[in-house]
Amino acid sequence: MNSSGCLRVQPEAGYYSSVMVAPKQLYVVIVGCGRLGSYVANKMSARGDRVVVIDSVEEAFEALSHEFSGYRIGGDATEFRVLQEARTSKADLLVAVTYDDNVNLMVAQVAKKVFKVPNVMVRVNDPAREQVYRDMGIDTICPSIVTGDAITAIARALAFPAE
Repeated sequence: MNSSGCLRVQPEAGYYSSVMVAPKQLYVVIVGCGRLGSYVANKMSARGDRVVVIDSVEEAFEALSHEFSGYRIGGDATEFRVLQEARTSKADLLVAVTYDDNVNLMVAQVAKKVFKVPNVMVRVNDPAREQVYRDMGIDTICPSIVTGDAITAIARALAFPAE
C-alpha cells in the first residue's frame, strides 16, 4: 500500500503481479467468470490453489481451461445462499471481478463483514469509486488507472529514455 492507502501492483515481466504474500495453497472464491475472472481462476488453479468460481451465466464457465481443477457455481453472488454454497467463510481470498461495480462492492462487503474473509479484492471499473472502496478497507484494482499509469510511464520512457 502506498501512503494514500491504495494497493498498487508492480510490473513483472510485462505483467502485473500482486503484492500479497500467500501461504502454499489458498482457498479462493472468484465472483465473475468473464475474461478477467476466468484468467485469474485458471492461473490460481494452475498454481495449486483451491478455487471456486461463481457466475450467474452458465456459459461464462466455458472460458475456464480444460486444466481448471476448481469448482463452478452457477448463481447470483449477491444471494447469501450462493456465497454459503461456495463456503465463503472458509476463503482466504475473495475476488469480485464482475462488470458491475455495485455487485462487486456488495459482494465484497458481505465477504468482509459477514463471512469474515481476511483478504477481499475487487475490480472497480469507475475510477471515481476507487477511493470509496478503499475507505471501506477493500483492496481495489481499477483497470483504467492501471492501464493509464502504464501508458503514461511507457510514453515517458519512450520520449526520455535517458531518465
